Amino acid sequence: MRVLVVEDDNELGPALTSGLRAAGFAVDHATSRAEADLKVWVNTYDCVIADRGLPDGDVLELLRTWRENGYTVPVLVLTARGAVEDRVAGFAHGADDYLGKPFALAELVARVRALGRREQHPRLPQLTVADLTLDVPTHRVRRSGVLLTLTAKEFAVLEALMLRAGEAMSRTELLERCWDEMSEPASNVVDVVIRHLRRKLGPPDLIESLRGVGYRLNGPA
Repeated sequence: MRVLVVEDDNELGPALTSGLRAAGFAVDHATSRAEADLKVWVNTYDCVIADRGLPDGDVLELLRTWRENGYTVPVLVLTARGAVEDRVAGFAHGADDYLGKPFALAELVARVRALGRREQHPRLPQLTVADLTLDVPTHRVRRSGVLLTLTAKEFAVLEALMLRAGEAMSRTELLERCWDEMSEPASNVVDVVIRHLRRKLGPPDLIESLRGVGYRLNGPA
């Protein structure tokens, strides 16, 4: 999942970004409504986490504009305002979830994963290609029933390929889906992860290299 964190606090913003990356998400960070607005129309996100009080205004006004213009990606609003009327206002402006400060990172991660499974990017609890199964909620992968140990990035790339099984995915698509703005597009990070995945998945090889295009996940011939 690729997530946008909109938080202007000099400590909380970087801490959230770091914590979510450690949980396996690709994360971009914005510190104002204007910056967030630019990023959501340039990049593709699975979820937006936004602090309500930003230097250039209430994020709810920006959220209402997004919804009016057809931006349907789930948005979780963070705020120190915990009154019922504040939560009601958040939902009325188009928020999908509302989390009061202070909060536990583990709860935020769980809520973001739940939002990512909603209608914008529907996901099956379990993906299956040939004898390979990927369980989305538990982050477990099995080949012929044998549990495999994958890194968060390997899991993300494999999930992307399995969601598009039988279709070609370019390196650029995989970068946009599984990495964030801190990644170097010209680097060989996708090829490195694919190489590690092939080694861990074992034979027969399910990942096909498409010269000049990218990769495709197939069932064995």
